[in-house]
Amino acid sequence: MKNLTSWILTFLVCTSAAFAAEQNEALAKALEPFRPVLGKTWKGHFKKSTPEKPLVDVSRWERALNGQAIRILHSVNNGSYGGESILMANPKTGQVEFFYFTTAGFLTKGTVTFEGGKILTREEVIGSKEGITEVKATTELRPDGKLYVISEYLKNGEWIPGREIAYEVTPDAQVVFK
Repeated sequence: MKNLTSWILTFLVCTSAAFAAEQNEALAKALEPFRPVLGKTWKGHFKKSTPEKPLVDVSRWERALNGQAIRILHSVNNGSYGGESILMANPKTGQVEFFYFTTAGFLTKGTVTFEGGKILTREEVIGSKEGITEVKATTELRPDGKLYVISEYLKNGEWIPGREIAYEVTPDAQVVFK
């Protein structure tokens, strides 16, 4: 019993130290506003989700490339759709830019700005079969700990409502690709 207690205490100390180290790892200055969401898995239900037709997104935000980039993996409904984003500061301009690659075969490239505690993105869509050519979104980490995302899509020259999701940290959720 004494050995088990020692092992548990050692495990807890090491786990806490590893978590603290991850939180304090170097991150490019332009990416610092993302620090509160990094190292977490988020799960959210689309606003239009119903029990009969659930729409659930799982998103994992990670520090990447020795802190020079951020990697976001996400999947909807256990892999029916998903994608991967890489965000990085443009070395010439300092502007945070990203590429998003999807399981539907299209990609986007965009920019990130920060305004009033919110993350604003604007992206060009390349190869969408649905005719979407641009996306703009606002992401906000709210005081209740939820990550709230709302977007709009430019389709046929008109801005239409996109997704609206309130994510919660869900450590056991998994991003799934088929």
